[in-house]
Amino acid sequence: MMIKWIGAILIVAGCGGFGLMIASAHRKETVMLKKLIAALDYMECELQFRMSALPDLCRQTASECDGALRQVFALLSQELEDQISPDVKRCMGSVLAKSKDLPLQTYQMLELLGSNLGRFDLNGQLRGLESVRQECRLRLNKLMNNADVRLRSYQTLGLCAGAALVILLM
Repeated sequence: MMIKWIGAILIVAGCGGFGLMIASAHRKETVMLKKLIAALDYMECELQFRMSALPDLCRQTASECDGALRQVFALLSQELEDQISPDVKRCMGSVLAKSKDLPLQTYQMLELLGSNLGRFDLNGQLRGLESVRQECRLRLNKLMNNADVRLRSYQTLGLCAGAALVILLM
């Protein structure tokens, strides 16, 4: 009988933990998109006032970021410097292949950034950064829309699913 109770507690804890994991991933995505928007703002200011070369711009952006975004921009700067004729999209693809801890939507926005950087003159670069920023804001607004209710629902559904499994198995 004791083994059944231990099993029931483990099932409820496992399902509840899964709900917490989904909520945590949602929060991480939100934070990463906010940080990416801040990095894009910084890049735009740097381009407007200093007109930095792309590897320098990425290195400076890396110094303004933290966590996974710092690593992405630092690696991108290094990739761009190592290339003879830099293709930013391929360099970004190589960097993103090395970065395993990026949330999906942040990953997609960085891919979009890679396809927009280094292709046009200054005005085109600025418009490209603005379009990526707008897409980030759209995705961030979707994530933040009723986020507290949604996160609470993920956690509650995890616990309820665990309780339902326990009832079925006992």
